[in-house]
Amino acid sequence: MDTDAVKALQGRYCNSLTEYSRFVTREVFIGDVPMGGNNPIRIQSMTTTDTMDTIGTVEQSIRMVDAGCEYVRITAPSIKEAQNLAEIKKRLRTRGYNVPLVADIHFTPNAAEVAARIVEKVRVNPGNYADKKKFDQIDYTDAQYEGELQRIYQKFAPLVKICKEYGTAMRIGTNHGSLSDRIMSRYGDTPQGMVESAMEFMRICETLNYYNLVVSMKSSNPQVMVQAYRLLVETMVAEGMNYPLHLGVTEAGDGEDGRIKSAVGIGTLLEDGLGDTVRVSLTEEPEAEAPVAIALVKRYSSRKSLVESQKPAQDPGLKTQDSQHNPYDYKRRQTYEANAFIGGHMVPRVVIDLSKKNLKDPAILSDAGYLYSPLLDKYNMAEQSVDFVYFADELPSFNLPGNLKQLYNYNSWQKLADKTMCHPLFTLKEYVEAADRSSALNLVRLKPADIDSEAFGVLPFDQSLVFVLETDSELGMTDQRSFFFKMEELGLEVPVIVKRTYPENDHGPWSMVHGQEELTTLLQLYAATDLGALLVDGFGDGIWIDAPEINTKVITSTAFGILQATRSRISKTEYISCPSCGRTLFDLMITTQMIRSRTSHLKGLKIGIMGCIVNGPGEMADADYGYVGSGTDKVTLYRGKEAVKKNISSANALDELIGIIKDDGNWVEVE
Repeated sequence: MDTDAVKALQGRYCNSLTEYSRFVTREVFIGDVPMGGNNPIRIQSMTTTDTMDTIGTVEQSIRMVDAGCEYVRITAPSIKEAQNLAEIKKRLRTRGYNVPLVADIHFTPNAAEVAARIVEKVRVNPGNYADKKKFDQIDYTDAQYEGELQRIYQKFAPLVKICKEYGTAMRIGTNHGSLSDRIMSRYGDTPQGMVESAMEFMRICETLNYYNLVVSMKSSNPQVMVQAYRLLVETMVAEGMNYPLHLGVTEAGDGEDGRIKSAVGIGTLLEDGLGDTVRVSLTEEPEAEAPVAIALVKRYSSRKSLVESQKPAQDPGLKTQDSQHNPYDYKRRQTYEANAFIGGHMVPRVVIDLSKKNLKDPAILSDAGYLYSPLLDKYNMAEQSVDFVYFADELPSFNLPGNLKQLYNYNSWQKLADKTMCHPLFTLKEYVEAADRSSALNLVRLKPADIDSEAFGVLPFDQSLVFVLETDSELGMTDQRSFFFKMEELGLEVPVIVKRTYPENDHGPWSMVHGQEELTTLLQLYAATDLGALLVDGFGDGIWIDAPEINTKVITSTAFGILQATRSRISKTEYISCPSCGRTLFDLMITTQMIRSRTSHLKGLKIGIMGCIVNGPGEMADADYGYVGSGTDKVTLYRGKEAVKKNISSANALDELIGIIKDDGNWVEVE
């Protein structure tokens, strides 16, 4: 998009860029659980059992509802599974569970038409509902393209008419990796292509006066997913639509990675005020997904009243409509490179607070990625080694690695005999008044509102200056984003380390959690939302997570996980693994762990692990390699989107995959 187009769209995808405000959508009824409008953000998940296993599917659905799911989605890959949804629904109702059911449809319009007469909602993927993906590049004339749209109308209209007749809702669910050849040929593998893929089907629905729609824009890349949802809302608004949004990062993976990646995508949009239902896609049991989604959503249940009770930190005159920031296309904020270490083209840096640790024990650095060997009296760097450690006012009694930069409060830094790798952390007042500053790096602590203070106006700027932008407010993300917009207005290119402190003001959801495992999950979700939302927009040259109640190793891992999920800094292998469903042809959880155990040292590689061809190769759109179920005990291996070994035995598949990686020169031995 050109600059004028960006300015015209600025802020149109949400009510406000600088203050939380939920975007109100059309209310859609899905059974007895309405979505959109002023309803709560709904929670859902999807079964992993074979849909023909009636008892297994019913039991799993019950566990999902008991865990907090308000909708249950079940795959219906053919007519027989679609027909069996009636029996599943009947048994659930007999057991006292009236949860609305959603049929998941991909390639089979006839199955969708059966399911629409049974369940409360059907989900169709516009990329493969009326198309077969062959990865062909076709040059369409406008007349030929219009002819394709007429063909889609003929295929899709019967389902719309059935949904109207039976009062069935529909989700039009675009997936980044399964865009049709037609869309790819005209729009490419882009957020714009994702949006147009859905809009074609939505326009058909409106032509037929059917409005019981929900829309989604899923991707395994949170950055692409966020851009697509934003562009979807802007496009809907331009065409007079406001359908509810189903939020999800597809193929997010498992464990910490799955939670962080999901929170970066989903949390960023929730902060924008977007989203009416959430599904967190984890390669785990489906009942494990709902608590994560609930934790993400719960944060916003009282957000409106919190906004109204607190005066916003930003200047009411902030001219965001004139900003060069483009929310639909990633571009990192331009800064100078301070001391050839932070800002500019350098990867975002990670800061860890060790000031409350035992500063007589060199082993404390192990949780920050520096593994100490007492025998050799030396450190070895891990893949996730932090860049700064903050010691406040205390000096460690042991030697530190030569490449690890140390931060001290200004008054303590002044007293250091050797300042070689040591840098001062000033308050704003201290920096303005300081007679002694570092010639290398000077870090100044700021709150978002400080940018409007008198002291900020007389700051002595030079290219040793770095801001540490601090907040512990629940409204901190929009406050910090306002700060970046104001920096742009003032023409300042100072690098910024974004610092978040948890718990937030000792209230909110954090205060109701006590177990270390729950606190760890909450930290991952909150930090991935708060910091990830800024990083996906190109804001931030470093991150600092301050959470005194959490183990330092967890904080380090979370920080690097956020940078990886936002594609800001790659420090490990990335696994794009689907959450499994009734189509899955092997145990995804066991298989993912098996592949991870032998490839987790391959920094920077992206490996897709898909249960069936529906989720590959398309769904692993930007994976380097793919491991995809293709039949009972059969696996097809991919290099990018190309199938290089088809239908090989699952017993040999991992060795074969490693062989391909080695042949490509991308294998390294474990140290």
